Amino acid sequence: MQVVSASAVAAMFEPERPGPLIHSHIVATGVGRCRADDAADPRTALAELPGGNVACRGRPAVVSELRGFVEASPRWLPALRAVADVAVWERIMSVLPEAADPRPARVVRRLGPADVAGLDGLDPSLAWISETWGGHAGMAGAGRAWGAIVDGRLVSVAVAFLIGRAYEDIGVVTEPDSRGRGLSTACAAAVAADIRARGRQPTWTTSPDNAASRGVAARLGFVPVRDDVLYAVGVPIPSVD
Repeated sequence: MQVVSASAVAAMFEPERPGPLIHSHIVATGVGRCRADDAADPRTALAELPGGNVACRGRPAVVSELRGFVEASPRWLPALRAVADVAVWERIMSVLPEAADPRPARVVRRLGPADVAGLDGLDPSLAWISETWGGHAGMAGAGRAWGAIVDGRLVSVAVAFLIGRAYEDIGVVTEPDSRGRGLSTACAAAVAADIRARGRQPTWTTSPDNAASRGVAARLGFVPVRDDVLYAVGVPIPSVD
């Protein structure tokens, strides 16, 4: 597999739909990479983001170093199982309909470069929130994240985790000792408003067993549109706190 431009394999990742917008995010942000078996006439393509978010398209192939959370059709399973243990992670994809009108709360504000230190101070288990932006500095610099600061401490963050042409998928985290106070909902509402202002539709992806995430999505007005899976290749499925 060789590194190729995102445009060289763009047709293989169409159509865009709610869920893992990995190739679209690479195009929009420049974070991550695309690989293919042949740059001129690709039959197999991978779109890869930091943190192990991967989308596979085309003819299945054994990619020995492939690890992470893989979005692919079931016909890729034999190739994935040839490189590592594979677990199935059930996912629910939802969209925010036009009729839903979540209102950002005053307790939250947009994060910027000056907030990197606050992001660095989050519990290490929450560091994944900035992985698709290449880390805390990249996310803060992009201006797509909103946070809640309580007693001078950043305790909750939501961001446009994956960006597409028509959709943007929201990610949100809250410090364990600050949960149950509506902060995730407040931060995610602000991000949803931002996404709409950019002319795109907010989406939400979670797992059936993540009651807290599903609760936030429901309070904001998100509506499930399909069920799907990711394949956890050589990595554990994240536990639900």
